[in-house]
Amino acid sequence: MRHAFLLAVAGWVAFAAGDAALAQSKQKLVVIGWLSMGSKEGGARNLAAFREGLSALGWKEGSQIVLEARWADGSPDRLPVLAEELVAKKPAVIVAATGSRAVTVAVKAAPRIPVVQASGGDLVAAGLAASLARPSGMVTGISNIPTETSEKYLELLLAAAPKLKRVGFLMDPNVLNPALQTKAAQRAAAQHSVDARFAQAPKAEDVESATAALAKQGAEALIVMPSPLLTLERRRILKLASTHRWPVVGGSRGWSEDGALLSYGVDATANYRRAAYYVDRIVKGTKPGDLPIEQATRFELVVNAKTAKVLGLRVPQELLVRADKVIE
Repeated sequence: MRHAFLLAVAGWVAFAAGDAALAQSKQKLVVIGWLSMGSKEGGARNLAAFREGLSALGWKEGSQIVLEARWADGSPDRLPVLAEELVAKKPAVIVAATGSRAVTVAVKAAPRIPVVQASGGDLVAAGLAASLARPSGMVTGISNIPTETSEKYLELLLAAAPKLKRVGFLMDPNVLNPALQTKAAQRAAAQHSVDARFAQAPKAEDVESATAALAKQGAEALIVMPSPLLTLERRRILKLASTHRWPVVGGSRGWSEDGALLSYGVDATANYRRAAYYVDRIVKGTKPGDLPIEQATRFELVVNAKTAKVLGLRVPQELLVRADKVIE
């Protein structure tokens, strides 16, 4: 009897210990929030790159971490609601996947939760960090410095189409600091003695009227300034531009892949893989304010030679040599 009793006690202890271990393992599941202005379809490549980065650092989705992704589908008005949904999941960190506006919304919704910008503008200029070296607050990550890179759009466009005199700039007033984009475009236009024309598309339904306004102003080409909304509307913008036979320049590889003459911007997949490093460090105990903000260093120039041929443009050899990819 005593032997049977001891076996029963031992079995109960083992069962209790196993149950406790199971409960402990469940507690260790780390929730990572993902807040994007874009769409699930359009952001699939970026999310995959982030997952690759986490996997390379030893994180296993499903057993160690769980990703809670929320997509605004180009509507800034949806971001606050989506951010609140993420906060309810009690994430260890929120990754702002598209631009500094997503960072701002995440910080407002969860001032005590670390936020990592995976791709976006100048966090210091936006007032979201004290400095690049010492952010000091709850926000860190990677800056694309888009206002500086976007000044190159006109330079590259004129290299391919030097006879252009009037260029349209399509802008989204919902980006965190649209005035910086406008000034960058104006500086580039003044430098190259080009007449710049501007139109805004605050919502998807405004894209058609904005491009029509640029056409009425005599635009001969189109430069699309960085914006999650405009990126989401990329194919529609390119279709509208084609009716005017406009050469188009955009900020990411997807623009050229979908028919724009040129695209120039950061290597987005590299940024999203790098964002995993920040998440790894924060989850392991490093304060976000102690992690320096990095500026993107890898940029891609993609030329669509097929589009150039359709438009009757001869892309100079020196530009083709500079390109990271030429679409034939």
